[in-house]
Amino acid sequence: MRLEENISLKQYTTFGCNETGRYFTNIKKTEEVIEAITWCKEKQLPYLVLGTGSNILFTKPFEGLILKMGIIGINKTNETATEVFLSVGAGENWHHFVSYCVQKGWGGIENLSLIPGTVGASPIQNIGAYGVEVQESIESVTALDTQTNHWVTLSNSECTFGYRNSLFKKEKNRYLITAVQFILKKQPQLRTEYGSIKEILHEKNIKNPSLADLSNAIVQIRTSKLPDPSQLGNAGSFFKNPSLSKTNFEELKNNFPELIAYPISDDTYKLAAGWLIENCGWKGARKGNVGCYDKQSLVIVNYGQATGKEIYDFSEEIIQSVLTKFNIVLEREVNIL
Repeated sequence: MRLEENISLKQYTTFGCNETGRYFTNIKKTEEVIEAITWCKEKQLPYLVLGTGSNILFTKPFEGLILKMGIIGINKTNETATEVFLSVGAGENWHHFVSYCVQKGWGGIENLSLIPGTVGASPIQNIGAYGVEVQESIESVTALDTQTNHWVTLSNSECTFGYRNSLFKKEKNRYLITAVQFILKKQPQLRTEYGSIKEILHEKNIKNPSLADLSNAIVQIRTSKLPDPSQLGNAGSFFKNPSLSKTNFEELKNNFPELIAYPISDDTYKLAAGWLIENCGWKGARKGNVGCYDKQSLVIVNYGQATGKEIYDFSEEIIQSVLTKFNIVLEREVNIL
């Protein structure tokens, strides 16, 4: 294990804030994982696994060890007439993996095209978009249980997936993921029900879309709504979409008839956090080096030299204004350190 000290994390996160990491190492092999964790335990230091840094905001220096996850590889482990089984390294770029599967004609994750991050981060957040969550395609997750120092393979049910949630968020830093096992379909049922997807397919006169058609449509939607982190620091959607009971939703709808929401069960509605934020006047708003993106109010952007604390404080103002107007508490989707 090669250690570096006092490393700027600016280039390792999509927000581009100039906080530092006390210790830093690149992980290329599973043996290095145990070595790194053992070293942290001996030094009594915390550790943090970093992929592309696309869902994290550092608000202060990190005084432990940053493990830059670089274990890659896409390996077919089994195949049937209808399904393909893959084991994928945690350091693989997520969109590269999606594109690889689309090219092969293996379906299930095409709606998750262009989501930033690594494969290893995908089960932690249970990433989702356009009616699909990654849990639907995950068979199991391979990880080091840092409490016992034993390797474990956790089944889909053991991962206890929820909306933007999982066992790995509930037991933070216990499991260090090195690979994710997927089951993909050879003849998938495409999910094109979202209005924006339908619009693009209609514009292109595509009546029977392929996996590539659907993936390309989603890439087009995402690039039109979300800023490129290399040009404007951001971490994608900063807030989760809140859920309400049917009774509370109907009461809120009476007060705000234009409210955007959709049912997720007989008694639960999910609200569009972006609509709530926009209707509090934040879309396109800017304070110093921090702002709310003018094309998508869910996205907070770093216009140049913002600190993590400035971005956090800006998000807190948004949360307070939504609470005041709608009596709804927004949760941050981005991990705060």
